[in-house]
Amino acid sequence: MSIYVKNRKWKGQLKNYMSMDKFPKIQGYDFEKPFDFKKFIESYQTMGFQGSNLGTALNILHKMIEEKKNGKLSLWMSFTGNMISSGNREIITYLVKNKLIDGITTTAASLEEDIIKCIKPFHLGSFDIKGEFLLDESIGRIGNILAPMDRYLYFERFFNDFFKKLLKEFKGIPCTYEVAREMGKYIKKHTLTKKNYNKSFLYWAAKNNIPVFCPGITDGAMGDLTTFFKRKNPKFAIDVTKDNFTLTNILQNTPKAGCIVLGGGIAKHFLLNSAIFREGFEYSIYITTANEYDGSDSGGNQEEAISWAKIKPNAQRVKIVADATLIFPLLVAGVINRIRKR
Repeated sequence: MSIYVKNRKWKGQLKNYMSMDKFPKIQGYDFEKPFDFKKFIESYQTMGFQGSNLGTALNILHKMIEEKKNGKLSLWMSFTGNMISSGNREIITYLVKNKLIDGITTTAASLEEDIIKCIKPFHLGSFDIKGEFLLDESIGRIGNILAPMDRYLYFERFFNDFFKKLLKEFKGIPCTYEVAREMGKYIKKHTLTKKNYNKSFLYWAAKNNIPVFCPGITDGAMGDLTTFFKRKNPKFAIDVTKDNFTLTNILQNTPKAGCIVLGGGIAKHFLLNSAIFREGFEYSIYITTANEYDGSDSGGNQEEAISWAKIKPNAQRVKIVADATLIFPLLVAGVINRIRKR
């Protein structure tokens, strides 16, 4: 056997391997004892596999929030639109409302669906419902979340009223974070959304002066509606170059910065690429189901990001390969529990 050494001086004894005594012992939570959430969430640190990565993320996020509270860190979030489709919307809204983050990069679906959910909810369905059946019933499906098409008719009413107001009142050409900011303000005023305005992450972002950048703003329903709006209003435009200029300027003048990245796509790359101007983030947490084998930016790990100066080589960082609807609520719950117990 390989654990035996053939060399005569060992005399058939086991090799004297390096001691593991100082390494953490793999151990899960003991449910024989009365349940303690703090000890339960801390037990992830010695779980192994992606569980231990969650444990590492708990420590990193806690440190980022503590440094942010002391004015030493700027904390940024990147997430894809499906996070707002899901129940993670409420968690993101909590973070924005309580000023626990400083800025956001996201996709058009996030803006659309945040507004839609102020009007009417989405509903839980199944991953296996036949597309043809849903098409006949005018129901869109986002995974196992059902989005009836009438929601987008309500959104169109809001959108057209908002863009008429923006075109009339805004001086110059707005960039996407200015569109998102004005949209957040308008949510409290519009007939369709004012009842539930305080559930909107866009509203709280506007109120707390937290910029929301949306580099792919013409993707999805918003893109369709801007097409029709521009036909009637040829002078209407959105300046995406101003977004890049503004975000890179913010990050370049931030002494220390960290990021939480949920998913990938354009939202992730826009934030990380802007961090090149400051030679990378000091802290980074990825939560994604994408892997690096296909060369996509969505799956790219943090070592790849380091090669582009998007994350600093000595950064505290972790990538959790898991569905963000499983992990992100646990991550936030664990850190908030730590803060409140102090």
